Amino acid sequence: MTETLKKKLAQRELVFGAWVSFSHPSISEIFAGHGFDFLAIDMEHTTISLEQAQRIIAASQSFGVPCLPRPVSHSNDWIKPLLDSGADGIVAPMVNSKHQSEAILDLLKFSPEGKRSFGVNRAHGYGSNFGGYVSNWNASSIYIAQIETKESVANITEILSSPNLDGVMIGPYDMSGSLGVPGETTHPLVQEAEKTVIAACKSAGKSCGTQLADFSDDNIKNAIAKGYTFIIASSDLFVLNSWAEGAEKLVKKYSNAQ
Repeated sequence: MTETLKKKLAQRELVFGAWVSFSHPSISEIFAGHGFDFLAIDMEHTTISLEQAQRIIAASQSFGVPCLPRPVSHSNDWIKPLLDSGADGIVAPMVNSKHQSEAILDLLKFSPEGKRSFGVNRAHGYGSNFGGYVSNWNASSIYIAQIETKESVANITEILSSPNLDGVMIGPYDMSGSLGVPGETTHPLVQEAEKTVIAACKSAGKSCGTQLADFSDDNIKNAIAKGYTFIIASSDLFVLNSWAEGAEKLVKKYSNAQ
């Protein structure tokens, strides 16, 4: 399931993902059925639980779409159960140094590449595919590190040096906060940080991604022109909020006409 995505990331081909911020698996099924290369679960900024994440993972994979949760932290208390639930990899938030990145990889990969513990759960077919899963995991699992602070930008060359890193993703909101302009994702300081990371990824041959709250044709073209090679589309949260804002305008228009 992950082979195509992993190959595209390695070759810096354009890929698209979508954020899932609400826990009901029906939302994931809708997204997974419409051509995305992967789904990413936002557990960092939502109340999605480990149990709910497993249902989202299963829903996504039922459509043959890899699922990459973003856990609340780098703690194994989150990463291990997500992997055992069948996640195809991890989007790690706030990766500020190579040391942090290597520590995450230790939790992600089995020996000899890491220190992930061995157990039996959904990922292993509840035991029926233990050997196959374990033997293929290190080569097939996906690790994306989020670059979200001025510290991570300063360390980007070292972070990118890991052979087991499949790509990085700029977090525009946290980046703007780190640079002292919270929420101003188009500020020159944020754009300069973007350029630094994009250039470093191109030099290192690593995939570089971003998210688009407004997933429009113009914004996609702009992201590609900047040098991004993967894009995470607007989340279910933004989709619903955008629809509600449009509906509110219509309600006010016709209510005021009476």
